[in-house]
Amino acid sequence: MALPGHRRTSGDKGRNATARALKELTLNSCPKCGKATLPHRACRFCGTYRGRQVITVAKKLAKTKQA
Repeated sequence: MALPGHRRTSGDKGRNATARALKELTLNSCPKCGKATLPHRACRFCGTYRGRQVITVAKKLAKTKQA
């Protein structure tokens, strides 16, 4: 049966764990309404992306309130 090559030190475990750390969110402000949004995504509050209206938020809100 195979044996491990060397003991896993606490420093090895710590260096490995840093790769799984939580990353800080990058938020941009919407140019139309000024709310914080994720980059490269449509604004959840006004529905615009890169200066154009891409989703109608009013219909989406009405649909979720009915369900």
